[in-house]
Amino acid sequence: MDCVVKWLDGASFVAETGSGHLLAMDGAPEAGGRNLAPRPMELLLAGTGGCTAFDVMLILRKSRQQVVGCEVALKADRAAEDPKVFTRIVFHYRISGTGLKPDVVERAVHLSAEKYCSASIMLGKTATIEHTWEILEAPTA
Repeated sequence: MDCVVKWLDGASFVAETGSGHLLAMDGAPEAGGRNLAPRPMELLLAGTGGCTAFDVMLILRKSRQQVVGCEVALKADRAAEDPKVFTRIVFHYRISGTGLKPDVVERAVHLSAEKYCSASIMLGKTATIEHTWEILEAPTA
């Protein structure tokens, strides 16, 4: 995996990923940024949410669950001193579908957390990680 990050001005950067996509980042105004894009640590958290959501959806589909939606809300705390690593992250999954089996949803979340989501497993080296989930029954037409 490759990535090139280029400084634009102030605290603004643009990354070009190995797959050819562009991603902007910016710092807070007090750090010289113009608040034009997410902070790098916000992107790290968002990427972790995307990683685990991908896993959970894939596992649920392979388990033949009638899943129609997946949302992961992440709440993170950071260290007060540098390096300001994540010290605690709570993942709350809202899985919607028809007739979803709670044990299958729990297993999908567990497998992502313990085996498949490289990002959350890596962040778990510095942060206490907590996973909660709920099932939302999708309306029938």
